[in-house]
Amino acid sequence: MPIIVNLDVMMAKRKISAGELSERVGITPANLSVLKNNKAKAVRFSTLEAICRELHCQPGDILEFSEKEGISYD
Repeated sequence: MPIIVNLDVMMAKRKISAGELSERVGITPANLSVLKNNKAKAVRFSTLEAICRELHCQPGDILEFSEKEGISYD
């Protein structure tokens, strides 16, 4: 998937644990783990907003688009 989730990087920079972030954001630790480990198929804007609010960051600090060689999206 060309979208990379860098949530673990931002969590480390902010020195916050997964348990603490999931509690503050209002999602289960399991769902945060799915997102953090780049296994999610989608993320709600309300969840992304809450994560950004708690980590004091922008969505682009968490999500990254990476084109892979040889793949055309035309």
